[in-house]
Amino acid sequence: MMEKMLLWALFLLLGNFCLADLPKKPENISCIFYYNKNFTCTWSPEKEVYPTVYTVTRIYLSGTEIDSCTSQNHTSCSFLFPHLSFPDNYSIQVEAKNAFGESKSEVTYWSLENIVKTEPPKIQTVEPIPGVKHMLQVVWKKPEKLPSFGSYKCRLKYRIVNSTKWELVSQRMTHESPYNLTGLLALQQYAVSMQCHVFNLEFWSSWSEEIIGTTEGLAPNSSLDLWRVLGPVQPDGKRIVQVLYKETRADPRIRKILGYKIRYFPENENSFKETNTTIVQQFELHLGSDAYLVSVGYFTSDGASPEATLRIPAIHEKPLQCIEGMQQDQFQDLLVLKWHSSAAEVDRWVIEWYPDSENKTLERSWEYISQNRTWTGRADDFKPFQCYNISAYPVVGIEVGVPYCIQAYFTEGIPEEGPLAKAQNISSHTAIIKWEEIPKAQRKGFIRNYTVFYKSEGGKEFAEMVNSSYLQCKLESLERNTQYTVKVMANTVAGGKNGTSFNFKTLSFSIIEIVLFISFTGGGLLFLAILMIVCSLTKAKLKRLVCPEIPNPAKSNVVLWHGGNFQSKLHLGEVQFQGKTKAIDERIPKLFLSSSGDLIDKLVVDFENFLDKTEVQRVELMKMQENVSSGEEKYVNTPYSRYNPSGKVFQAPSSALISLGGTQEQSSGRPEEEVKDRLFQNASSSEVLELEQRHWEEAGLNPYLKNSVTTREFLTSEKFSDPIKKTEMQP
Repeated sequence: MMEKMLLWALFLLLGNFCLADLPKKPENISCIFYYNKNFTCTWSPEKEVYPTVYTVTRIYLSGTEIDSCTSQNHTSCSFLFPHLSFPDNYSIQVEAKNAFGESKSEVTYWSLENIVKTEPPKIQTVEPIPGVKHMLQVVWKKPEKLPSFGSYKCRLKYRIVNSTKWELVSQRMTHESPYNLTGLLALQQYAVSMQCHVFNLEFWSSWSEEIIGTTEGLAPNSSLDLWRVLGPVQPDGKRIVQVLYKETRADPRIRKILGYKIRYFPENENSFKETNTTIVQQFELHLGSDAYLVSVGYFTSDGASPEATLRIPAIHEKPLQCIEGMQQDQFQDLLVLKWHSSAAEVDRWVIEWYPDSENKTLERSWEYISQNRTWTGRADDFKPFQCYNISAYPVVGIEVGVPYCIQAYFTEGIPEEGPLAKAQNISSHTAIIKWEEIPKAQRKGFIRNYTVFYKSEGGKEFAEMVNSSYLQCKLESLERNTQYTVKVMANTVAGGKNGTSFNFKTLSFSIIEIVLFISFTGGGLLFLAILMIVCSLTKAKLKRLVCPEIPNPAKSNVVLWHGGNFQSKLHLGEVQFQGKTKAIDERIPKLFLSSSGDLIDKLVVDFENFLDKTEVQRVELMKMQENVSSGEEKYVNTPYSRYNPSGKVFQAPSSALISLGGTQEQSSGRPEEEVKDRLFQNASSSEVLELEQRHWEEAGLNPYLKNSVTTREFLTSEKFSDPIKKTEMQP
């Protein structure tokens, strides 16, 4: 009993295993007759576990013909044209077979008239009608192959390009006449598709290929944003003005711009107008010094836009200035500018920005702001690490005022290169470090300050902070004769960059010390030289004061009076007066023997007086000659009177009366020596000496006083060169 039960259980298990591997029975069979193309049937399930071969058996109900089609691992199979009979009815059965067995579907019945599916229609064009807005006209053509029985109808759907939402037209189209899609957006692209089917049949054709059309745009109804950049005035008074313009905002309803029309004319000469057409968004004008009006408009295939106008001020005109200050703030990827103005009449502002570079052909960016005094710039408008010049202009109507300008970085970084520095004015304790300014293209940010690092060999490093407005730093309290290493760092908000380090050595002595030393040394030498020059110039006078020269009596006039006998006595140190011999020392005062230098000085002082009296003497001498020639005998006093230092007047011994009697013939006929001998013979020596001594004593002076005081000279003339020699003394 037990054995039978085990065998029965084994049979059930094996049976269930074999049944589990059989292919599933095909179900949900659906067949479509594609007119004049094929007859196709589909079923489920779509996929088997094991490889399966499907066989579709078709039996013609009108006859006894049977055929089939085979499909491997696919859940569809088609009977192709021309092996199709229309109209006709088919019975269809699908068989699935694999390695474990086979399974068959139920038999289904199909009438071809009810399952006909035609080809889709063909759309030829989708275009707007000129002058008609918001509409597209669809021109189409029915399917090429349709059943001969019954009529057809078609439908249409459309959508905006880049949209997934379709709009289905409820109206059915039974003829090939164009269809107008209305209520569309201006200047918008639409995709259109169509399908058709035969009346009383179940299946619609597939959707046709999508055709795209664009509706007609609107005529431009807004003006451009217009701006200008004033160039410098040329020597001939002209200037270049760059005119910039762009659309206020992108309007999808306006067709593409085909060109721009620019008109400009002097403000006071409306009759003179220049017109230019271009396709670029900037234009260069060459204007004079007067004020001009510039108007710019654009045109499309749908029409022309209104013109935008700006006034170009005259060269010497002063525009409106109303912006009082500006503040900038930065928040991550935003740059916010705020400005202050008390001008209530300003309704628009223009923000202009461009890179701060030496390149003058840089493209400028600008934007209009209305009813607001705040502007926000985004990261897309600026390059990082680039300095920008940003200006805010007030605009009143067509007038542009004076801008307020600032510089700003949207993103700051560390400078590319550090400052190039060097040492100057090096002394023993100080030195000046100078460096060059970093080029703008390498700064990558605003230089906030500079840091000067310096240290001696083996010493501690020191640092000096310098404001960014200075390009030098004075290092003080340095050590003498010491080498220092210096480097300069430029700092921005993001960090600093060191320049190349260099060395310099302080002096052993400062410049001031050297100058003072040279000054004192040179001054001492100069003083010594001056002293030596003064001493050399006054050496003779000092010598006369310290060691006076004693006059030689042999050279006195007394020698001339007494001849050689007296001269010989002078050498003997004595002179005979009236038969008595007296020593020279008793007659010659000490004052007369002081110095020959005093005599020279006195001669220099009295030389001018001597010259003044020479002319008087000459006149008197001429008178005397006249008297002598007339035979008169007269006596004249010699004019050699002088004042002594005490103020008393004295006469030299030569002032004794000299006879000028005698005829001219007598005086001229004798030799000079004879006349001289007779003079001294007639007048005894005692008388002469006594007379001379009396005159000197009356004056309070010794007869041997300075010769500069009593210099003896006789009047001379053309006929009488020496009165003593040519005049005889009277007995």
